[in-house]
Amino acid sequence: MPVELATPDLLMLAAAYLLGSISSAVVVCQIFNLPDPRNAGSHNPGATNVWRTGSHRAGVITLLADLLKGALPVWLAFKLNFNHDTVLLSGLSAMLGHLFPIYSRFHGGKGVATFFGSCLALQPILAAVQFLLWLLLAKASRQASLASIVTALATPPLCYWLNPADLMVLSLMALLLIARHSSNIKKILHGTESRL
Repeated sequence: MPVELATPDLLMLAAAYLLGSISSAVVVCQIFNLPDPRNAGSHNPGATNVWRTGSHRAGVITLLADLLKGALPVWLAFKLNFNHDTVLLSGLSAMLGHLFPIYSRFHGGKGVATFFGSCLALQPILAAVQFLLWLLLAKASRQASLASIVTALATPPLCYWLNPADLMVLSLMALLLIARHSSNIKKILHGTESRL
């Protein structure tokens, strides 16, 4: 059954997209007088690239800002008493903004932190399991990308087990994350992926 969205719902989703479109990595690098992450390292405007090419402090701040971009729209939609479909789609809209930001000619990051932030606001237990899984995989492999891909793959079954009502949207977000890691998947298979 198709989701019916009224004007307030559409405005909420537009606001979530516009918030998601703000590149935390670019803003943080400007504040810290660091190279533009779109032109340095992996050329990905994300926390990992800022961490590697700039400073650990800037990387952590970028990570927290990207988390907030995913969590805040979901939290606001819930607090403003939007229906659950709009709450869910607010997380997806924020992630789409991060992946395809209107302010940066639609060249965005890979969405890991923003996806996790949305999950944190939607399903804290799911997010806790995701975090532990990512941490274990990252520690074992020393590859942030591999940890992120496997965690995304694990999200749909975990969501089905914990709260199947969110399965469709969270599965779509997980697929988007995996798709954005296509170049990393090739490097992992060829043994050339960067390590933490």
